Amino acid sequence: MVPPRVEPITNAMTVDVEDYFQVAAFEKCIQREDWPRWPVRVEANTRRVLELFERRGVQATFFVLGWVAERFPTLVRDISAAGHEIASHGFGHERLTTLSPSDFRDGIVRTKHLLEDLTGTAVVGYRAPSYSIGPTTLWAHQELREAGYLYSSSIVPIHHDLYGMPGAPRFAFLVEGSGLLEIPVTTVRLWRRNWPCGGGGYFRLLPYALFKRGLRRVNCREQCSGVFYFHPWEVDPQQPRVPGVTLKNRVRHYLNLTRTAPRIEQLVRDFRFDRMDRVFLAPGHADYPVVALQSDELGARLGGIQHARPSG
Repeated sequence: MVPPRVEPITNAMTVDVEDYFQVAAFEKCIQREDWPRWPVRVEANTRRVLELFERRGVQATFFVLGWVAERFPTLVRDISAAGHEIASHGFGHERLTTLSPSDFRDGIVRTKHLLEDLTGTAVVGYRAPSYSIGPTTLWAHQELREAGYLYSSSIVPIHHDLYGMPGAPRFAFLVEGSGLLEIPVTTVRLWRRNWPCGGGGYFRLLPYALFKRGLRRVNCREQCSGVFYFHPWEVDPQQPRVPGVTLKNRVRHYLNLTRTAPRIEQLVRDFRFDRMDRVFLAPGHADYPVVALQSDELGARLGGIQHARPSG
């Protein structure tokens, strides 16, 4: 008897739409008021990404910075018209640790309204700049839900010098009180530690075979959908070099930029991808709907998180 064919799990493909001069690694070298002085490359780079996805038949979620949307409204409309999900990346790429709740509220409301006005579709997803929802900024979940967002993808459960919340659940969980769904970027659990497996600089640094093995482990052994992310500037090896950057940040930003686009092409051949909302929110499309569990010691330690896991 031939066993039934098992469909591969669908992962979420995401793009953080921001320009090279807006990254946290350069914030000590480029002041916010100097952004207009730098050559803007985000539109052309994002269109390269759209062409790549069109060739491979991939639809994704684009977390768009409000600053970018104001300057390139046609780009936002074109992303939406191509069938991709438009989500919010906040307005000015400020880390939440530098914002008051009221300033944060103003930014997420302003960006949501801007993106909705441009596309005529509801914006329900959010990703914090530099994944800056952590133990001291958990108040942001309530603000997001009150502003009309349904999910956030703003936590990476690893140790990192700029972000990270290693004690957080590795997979989608509900935030107690707000009902907001938090969908962490994918990690692999090995040797009692979480290891990055969700994109960004790690995708450029690690051998592709190692990354592929990690995501396959998440899909096949844990039977869970992964979340992958990258930035348009990562497909742009010719971008201007910023002077005065530390060696660590130069390596972090510029390493293997020539490999990003070819590796993404390979990734979408090796795995199935779709938009965040269809993978995690739509009952008819989600591989593993998220269900709430009772709060436990972890939830209490993280300030009221009620974590969840895929059913089945």
